[in-house]
Parts: sequence; C-alpha cells; structure tokens
Amino acid sequence: MEETLSKSERETLKAVYRLTVPRTGEPRPAHTGDLAYSLGVSPGTVTATVKRLAERRLADHTPYKGVELTDLGRRLAVGAIRRHRVVERFLSDMLGYAWNEADRLAPSFEHDLPDEVLERLFVALRQPTTCPHGFPIPEPEVTEIQALPPLYSLEPGDVAVVAVPGSTDKAVVEFLETLGLRPGVLVEVREKHPFDGPLVLLVDGLDRTLSQRVAQQIYVRLTPPPGTSVPVSDTPQEERTA
Repeated sequence: MEETLSKSERETLKAVYRLTVPRTGEPRPAHTGDLAYSLGVSPGTVTATVKRLAERRLADHTPYKGVELTDLGRRLAVGAIRRHRVVERFLSDMLGYAWNEADRLAPSFEHDLPDEVLERLFVALRQPTTCPHGFPIPEPEVTEIQALPPLYSLEPGDVAVVAVPGSTDKAVVEFLETLGLRPGVLVEVREKHPFDGPLVLLVDGLDRTLSQRVAQQIYVRLTPPPGTSVPVSDTPQEERTA
C-alpha cells in the first residue's frame, strides 16, 4: 500500500505521527489546525486528505477531538519517515549537502522513489542508523521510532551525541554552530544550574554554556560514560568539522 500513497498523503501521515507521538509528553490526537500549520496548507486541504486516509483505514478522525493513526497508518507513517531520512542521507553523504539543506530538498523527490530503489540506496549508504540530523532511521515494517530526550534532561556526567531537528530556527542553528554544537557531536554535561538555569557542556575539549530554552530544542542519543567504548556517530567526519 505504501507505494500507492500520494505525496500529500505521505506528508500528512508523517505530520500526524509527529504530532500524536511528540518527543516529550504524552501521546495525543492531532488537531487539523496544527496539521495545517505543520504542512503549510489550508485546513480544508488537510481535512480532505485526512478523509482519504480515514477511508483507507489509515486514520481515525473524531470531530472536535482530532486525528489518530490506526496501526496500519502508524506503520506507513514510520515508513514514510524512514524514506525521508534515507533520502536525507543520500543527499548529505553522496551529494555533499549540509544536514539542514538535505532536510529541505528531500521532499522534492523522496515520494517518487520506488521501494526497491530506496532500499538499494540504503544498502549503498552502508545501512546508516541515523539521518544527518542525528535521529534514528527506523527499521522497515515497525510502528514506533525511538524517542530521543532533550539535551536539557541530562545531568552532570552524562555523555551524549547531539541531534538537531530540521525545524530548528535558522538563528538558533547559527548560534549552535558558534559553540561547535551540530548533529553527531559528542558532548558531556559538566554542570546544570538549578531553577532552570543553564547547562555547561564539554564540546571538543571546551566548556560551552547553553541556556535552558535552547537546550530544550536539541535532542541527544545517550552514550556510555567517558572511559568506556563510545558508538561512532553516523555523521561523516567532514560534516562534523566543516
């Protein structure tokens, strides 16, 4: 069924999944207004697409409550997210686009790739486990994606690899770059000031201070403490040092 989905249906499935399974907090139905804002379309367009998804038993829409995915809808939504993240890897690793540019360009052709071509791309990329942003690439045919905690949830002594959402404000991304904080970078929490105070992080051997507001916008993959083996990031070395 995945190959019969239209671009708008895939994008709507992804948006519903992300809104109903947030990175933090409890799952909740997605409201059409939030979907319209996320997709950059009118509420009427979203309502029409959700109706088609409901007719195909991929979503349930309850007026005044919101939209939720069925089990099949969740599997197809996760598959669509996997598709996007593999294409991002292709743009980043093979064509040399920056991680945030890959996110912008991927939707322009990811929906036109047959599943067979997508999986060959995945193998050619040496089966990466994360997208260029640092988020996990889910396995085929699953209904859940591993949720990453925000950087601010870490405590002193914790070590983690940075992941930055594609929706992050450009000014915030530029600020993070000045601190050396980009997808794939290893950080250690040195201090966490009380009462929603800032974090002090060790980044490439330097102490960096980050506010609570910005640290909530960055996500992380936890790694073993210093002195134990640390998983190698999927982010290419040239991207981490560019």
